[in-house]
Amino acid sequence: MDNISFVLFVITIGLSLSYAFANGLNDAANALATVVGTRVLSPASAVILGGSMNLLGALSGTAVAKTIGKGIVDPNYMTQTAVMAAILAAVIWVVFATRFGFPVSVSHSLVAGVLGAGLATAGFSRINETVVTKVLLALAISPLLGFTIAFVLMVIIYWVFRNWNLSNVNQLFRKLQILSAAFLSYSHGKNDAQNAIGIMALGWAVYVSQDVTVQPWMQVSCGLAIAMGVALGGWRVIHTLGSKVTNLIPASGFAANIAAAAVIEAASNIGLPVSTTHTTSSAILGVGVTRGILAVRWSVIRGILAAWIITYPFCTILGWILAKLLGSIL
Repeated sequence: MDNISFVLFVITIGLSLSYAFANGLNDAANALATVVGTRVLSPASAVILGGSMNLLGALSGTAVAKTIGKGIVDPNYMTQTAVMAAILAAVIWVVFATRFGFPVSVSHSLVAGVLGAGLATAGFSRINETVVTKVLLALAISPLLGFTIAFVLMVIIYWVFRNWNLSNVNQLFRKLQILSAAFLSYSHGKNDAQNAIGIMALGWAVYVSQDVTVQPWMQVSCGLAIAMGVALGGWRVIHTLGSKVTNLIPASGFAANIAAAAVIEAASNIGLPVSTTHTTSSAILGVGVTRGILAVRWSVIRGILAAWIITYPFCTILGWILAKLLGSIL
């Protein structure tokens, strides 16, 4: 039995690293879409920047990991197969979405997977409704904040630099946009990498029968996995966000990145997993609307929204099915 438990734990770790890798692959667009879309950085330079800053973010803080590991479901009533089911459900969905260029929320995918697996194994009574409500509210509100902050910031930029020569404005914001992309990559690693770390911590708690604690090796391994995913790059997703949603200039790219990064950083510091994809996409939409409704390609937005809406029920159901299936087999 001990050997089986160890094998299951190792599989859980492997799935967590796969999730972190897929996260970087899909969410490469979050920070890199604007700098690539405005041609401030080449794709190669952008992914090097994004990968290194994601790794740094993964090493910073543990609040989100603890929310994932012990905030949604009572870890004392979780099994290793349930933990495997949760992460597997998220990995399957994220890989599928990346294959077809959908910038879906990996945070939504994992939270839903944990919820579904928890319902199948621990039951509704062991679900922390307060935490789940807070997470759902954060996932819903963060895109609205990203949109609003980006819109307001872009209006301010237009007003402050209204008398500047356009070439000088572009030259200034080309430099600032690189800094904003680095900040967004850092905040992405600090929030999204913590999701995989939280699953590792939960799997570790189930295996050794201890409280959910975050070990340094978890942060390092997940940080490297997400950085590798970014380095390889989800170029289809980058193309969707960087050029299809709206036409970006250095100033609007800067505003979108700063707005999204500020929201994600704030959420990370209070332990709330949010969708970096939702937040960044909404921020890009916010800067686009400042140039008029027609400046945004709403057909692309509808496609992205459809993928978002499908994510939560799909991953919850898949997590429940996989937990039941794996529980009966293993």
